[in-house]
Amino acid sequence: MYKHILVPVSFDDDRNAPASLDVAKVLLDEGGKVTLLHVMEQVPQYAISYISTDTRAETKKAIKSALSNMSDLPGAEAVVVEGHSARTILDWAEENKPDCIIVASHRPGMQDYLLGSTAARVVRHAQCAVHVVR
Repeated sequence: MYKHILVPVSFDDDRNAPASLDVAKVLLDEGGKVTLLHVMEQVPQYAISYISTDTRAETKKAIKSALSNMSDLPGAEAVVVEGHSARTILDWAEENKPDCIIVASHRPGMQDYLLGSTAARVVRHAQCAVHVVR
């Protein structure tokens, strides 16, 4: 069905990354590609001096390893980028042109109705199909 699927992965307990991967397996064309994307939130300027560059690099390496171990899909690629989650997912998708984004979502609370969750922002602004998994 889709040749390139983007699966943004959050390691928060209330996000169901394995379910997103299950959906990707069903929707992926034979020979298709899945990209597992994790967005590391940027550290605020006032705190950046307390975190060494080695620590950030090791964290990024550990996250990429965890992403790689998460999927048994052949040809799955793990990508770790820095930025604001929703905006960075949308920017990455615009640049890399996936056919579909499969994003996990938590059950919305009042703050989500006022501010908008990452999944809601991706659904509203993505230029491709988006499947939301709860």
